[in-house]
Amino acid sequence: MLTIGEFAARSRLSPKALRLYDRLGLLTPARVDAVTGYRWYRPDQVERARLVALLRQLDMPLARIAEVVALPGERAADEVAGYWTGVEERHAVRREVAGHIRDRLSGRRTHMYEVKIIDTPEQAVLTERKHVLSDELPRWIPAALDRLEKAAGACGGVSGIPFVAYYAAVSPDSDGPAEACVPVADIAAAEAYAAASGRPDTGRTTTLRIEPAQRLAYVRITKAQVAHPQILSAFEAVEEWIAAQGLSVSGPCREIYFADWDAASASDEVCDIAFPVGEVGEVGTAGNATTAG
Repeated sequence: MLTIGEFAARSRLSPKALRLYDRLGLLTPARVDAVTGYRWYRPDQVERARLVALLRQLDMPLARIAEVVALPGERAADEVAGYWTGVEERHAVRREVAGHIRDRLSGRRTHMYEVKIIDTPEQAVLTERKHVLSDELPRWIPAALDRLEKAAGACGGVSGIPFVAYYAAVSPDSDGPAEACVPVADIAAAEAYAAASGRPDTGRTTTLRIEPAQRLAYVRITKAQVAHPQILSAFEAVEEWIAAQGLSVSGPCREIYFADWDAASASDEVCDIAFPVGEVGEVGTAGNATTAG
């Protein structure tokens, strides 16, 4: 048996860390003296302790470390690989955010946007609303639009371009809500479908609403530009244009997905970033866009 001091030296963990890991059930001593509370460890616990120390160097949370060390070798290796993939993805996003902040503070523009105006007619839309954080959007948006497009089959089919409206900020700290919307042709059928979907026994939250006729100010972006935080500059470009024209925003901003996302390349235009606006007077030319809303 090894004293806590000897075990700390062999495992490269401090006695303080060993006491913490004992309390968390992550690295329990082989024996604890009932009178003095002194901890003793077996030599064969050294390898587990060293693994814990290595995983902590990856900034892996202790709860996840407990899961990893409880797994057999191959599964534990896969778990570490999955964790590190997530770390690299988050780091890549932070790198882009840092670049966006740097460009913003320096007044530098990495992309110039052409803001256009289009008038859209009144339309009935099936919707699914959810409080969602920004890192959840890439999974939620396609799943929600797919559910709504399938539901549209019972409502006369899809009659317009799907979009996602935002009723409040969606960020790592703010969860909206966001609303996935699919225009449908048969209002009566859509009302019946939405009413059935709202029953507690279905577990669905589909609703029907009428999107009013309105005028949209928008910019078109590529698939690569849809990624966060690049997409933020597109939203800001439209907002700045609206303010410069002396206009006001009259409804929730939106992302309008007019292209086949899966078939598009990174450089293909797939999405319009749009804001409903009030009277525009002689600004722009209504209808100069081929797809929106």
